[in-house]
Parts: sequence; C-alpha cells; structure tokens
Amino acid sequence: MPEIQNFTMNFGPQHPAAHGVLRLVLEMDGEVIHRADPHVGLLHRATEKLAESKPFNQSIGYMDRLDYVSMMCNEHGYVLAIEKLLGIEPPVRAQYIRVLFDEITRILNHLMWLGAHGLDIGAMTMFLYCFREREDLMDCYEAVSGTRMHATYYRPGGVFRDLPEEMPQYQPADNRSAKELDRMNADRSGSLLDFIDSFAARFPGRIDEYETLLTDNRIWKQRTVNIGVVSPERAMQLGFSGPMLRGSGIVWDLRKMQPYEVYDRMDFDIPVGVNGDCYDRYLVRVEEMRQSNRIIRQCVDWLRDNPGPVVLEDHKIIPPARIEMKDDMESLIHHFKLFTEGYCVPEGEAYAAIEHPKGEFGVYLVSDGANKPYRVKVRAPGFAHLASMNEMVTGHMLADVVAVIGTQDIVFGEIDR
Repeated sequence: MPEIQNFTMNFGPQHPAAHGVLRLVLEMDGEVIHRADPHVGLLHRATEKLAESKPFNQSIGYMDRLDYVSMMCNEHGYVLAIEKLLGIEPPVRAQYIRVLFDEITRILNHLMWLGAHGLDIGAMTMFLYCFREREDLMDCYEAVSGTRMHATYYRPGGVFRDLPEEMPQYQPADNRSAKELDRMNADRSGSLLDFIDSFAARFPGRIDEYETLLTDNRIWKQRTVNIGVVSPERAMQLGFSGPMLRGSGIVWDLRKMQPYEVYDRMDFDIPVGVNGDCYDRYLVRVEEMRQSNRIIRQCVDWLRDNPGPVVLEDHKIIPPARIEMKDDMESLIHHFKLFTEGYCVPEGEAYAAIEHPKGEFGVYLVSDGANKPYRVKVRAPGFAHLASMNEMVTGHMLADVVAVIGTQDIVFGEIDR
C-alpha cells in the first residue's frame, strides 16, 4: 500500500469561487479537508484609516466600496452614526426612502448571492435569471443617484434628492425594432415609484422560477443538505448575524429587535431555518427576498400619498440648493465651507447598527469635536462568518468548500477593510 500523505494547497485568491481575493490555505488528506486557514490581507484598502483623514461628509462614498454588493446599506450605518453624534433626525419621507432602498439593496445582494452560489455549484441558468432582475434594480440606483453602484445617496439629515418623476428610457438602436423598444420601455413611462411598483408586482413570480429550478432539485440538495452545519448555540458563540444566524434557527433581526428609521411601521416576517446547513440558509435568503418585496410595496404606497422634504433645511450640515447657491452670497459660502472642510461634530462616541443583507453592519465613531472622525471602526458581518470557515469545512470534501464559501455570502471588501 502506498503511504497516503497530507498535503497543503492554495484555494484562491483568484479562484472563480473565492468571491473576491480570498486566499484559503487547505490541509488535505486526499479529498478530505483537515484544516482551512483563511488569509486576510491581500485586498487591504484601509477604509477606516482613510475615513479618519477626511471630513465626515467626504467618507460616505468610501462606505459604498466596503461590501460592493450592498452599497446603500453600508452608507446607512455610517450616516446613522453621524446623525447620532449630531443629534439630528431626517424627515419622515427621507426615512421611508431609506427603508425602500435598503430593501432594494437587500434584494440586489441576495440576487447576486443566489446567482454566484448557483454558478459555483454548477447551476448556470440561475446566474442569468438573477442578473435579469438585478438590471432593473440597478436602474433604480441610477435614477436616484446617477450611478449604478457606488451611489453616495444617503446623507446625514436625509437623502441627496427626492425620487425622480420620470425614468430613463431605452433609446432606438439598429438591433431593436420599434415593437421591441415599446416593450422594453413599457414600465418606464411613469415615475420611479411606478417602475418600482411594477417590479414588485412581478418579482414574486420570478422568485417562484428560481425555486422551481433549485428548491427540490436533487443535485442542489445533494450539494447543500447537511453541508456546513452550525448549531444555534455555536452560531451565537461565533458571532454570526443575519441569514447565517437565522439559518441556524435563531430569530434575530435588528429591523424587529432594535427598529431604526420606520421599520416599526412595516409588516413583514423573519424567516428562520431548522438544521443550520447550506440548504436552510438558501431557503432563508430566498424567503427574505419575498419579505423585502412586501416592505417595498408598503413604502411605495406611503411615498405616493405623502410628499414632503427629504432632507433637513440646516445649511450648516446640508448644502443649499444649487439655484440658491448661484444667487445668494451666504448660500455660496455655506456650499464652499461644506465641500472644503465639512462640519464639526460634537465630541463623543456613537455606534449605529443596521440589518445589512449579510448580517449586523455597525459603525463605531469617535469624535473629538473636529471636522474629521477621531476613530472609525466598522463591524463587518462577513468577518465573523469567515472566521468560522475552518470549523464549517473540516471533515468535508474539497468540492464542499465552494458550497460553504457561497453560503457565507462573502464579499471581501468589508472583510479586508
């Protein structure tokens, strides 16, 4: 008999299933994993340190780039922390818009996760289906902020601007017939709220399509059932949050337990798993998309009926309108001061946490009274999940590592910040 030898291999950092620049060092015994060591440090972008060298209002754009699949949710945590220190509260309409876009972002994140997780395990069609719906939601981002990903839309005191009254439309092209163009622009003839409403009406049917492909698919179940099982007690000890914690059967959601903005006025349920395996976490996230869709419809109905300001009128924090800035000397000075040195925030410390698509995303800010934060610390949900990688994959096969990385929904920008 030949002597079987343990060997060490690299998984990533450029592996297609590594979801960013994750480098895993695996100790293998044949196909079975004895130990997995996730290496952090290849991406390091020093977001927290950079934020300490810039005025408060100039770091909002850095937050988008942490978890670059859940852009506006990252901004939300940072903006809430600044608002706590300043002691201000945005207008109610701005709070509804934030909740609306948090849930749009949750669906965007889960679609990306489902498409990539499916592709990793061999379900190519899922990727194409999910990106079809992502495209519509990306258009909503573009309509409010002018950009499809890094929006910088949330501001301390509200949001950048109100929802637009018209949607950008597809233009005639050589490869599009007039009939095709009319079909593509059918949902885009009204306002952004009309567009979101028509999306929310058809989205549950799309989720049914995903479930038809995967939920009872025997290959999908073979790859996910009883893989990466985490007990409820262990999930809490490891610092899990979000779908990773709820997949293990623990009912914990900051939107219900510590409501922020207007979540206490929303009617939605918290899905939880039973077995704590990859399959349960898949079911939890799919159901979360349905619940997010419910919240979106409630926000759309309220926003239609309740016009009003979307940002505070305090020009020490919020820049004046451009038309004022062009006409009025005082407004010009406010504008200039805000965009060069920002505003001073009272001394103190604040921690603000939101229910990010991946779990609890918290921002801890310390201010010494200057226009820059003295310290910024981001509590990224993915970091705690990555720390459990060794425990979740030990004893499994190499192919199961891919399923576990997928189920953790890792995006490296927030882990290696």
